[in-house]
Amino acid sequence: MSPSEAPADTTAAPSVPAASPPAATPVTPAASAAPAPAPAPATSAAPGEAASPQTTPPAPGSQQEREALVKKALKKIYDPEIPMNIVDLGLIYGYEWADETHLTIRMTMTGPGCPVAGILAEEVKSGAETVPGIAEAKVEVVWEPPWGPEKMSDFAKRQFGYL
Repeated sequence: MSPSEAPADTTAAPSVPAASPPAATPVTPAASAAPAPAPAPATSAAPGEAASPQTTPPAPGSQQEREALVKKALKKIYDPEIPMNIVDLGLIYGYEWADETHLTIRMTMTGPGCPVAGILAEEVKSGAETVPGIAEAKVEVVWEPPWGPEKMSDFAKRQFGYL
């Protein structure tokens, strides 16, 4: 098997899977020396260059960028009892990354007796997993610190008359 692989590598293998190389590309977030005179990197990287981040959506650049995408996805989820999305309500406490594609979201509910706790947690998991590059999301419902109106965004506070 390895003799047949060697000739394929020396003859510009046309069917190289693009799944392996993008995993190593986060080293260069955006060409620091700007050596992009050729338009070819839009579809594939040159032999000596890293793949362009715009051609590989599965691993958005930094952790901060990935969290921004997750937050955007979670803003589409509304608490069914309160007409506001869960991010602006302040129900999302934080993110923990096991690696670039596996995420645990710490969240709370407005109260321990919240009747939709299980439903919201499942929606958060599903919503996060719609983000390109997130292979698996887990949700950890926490009760400390307890939720209160001070956890809401300024937008939510204005909507509910706290500001």
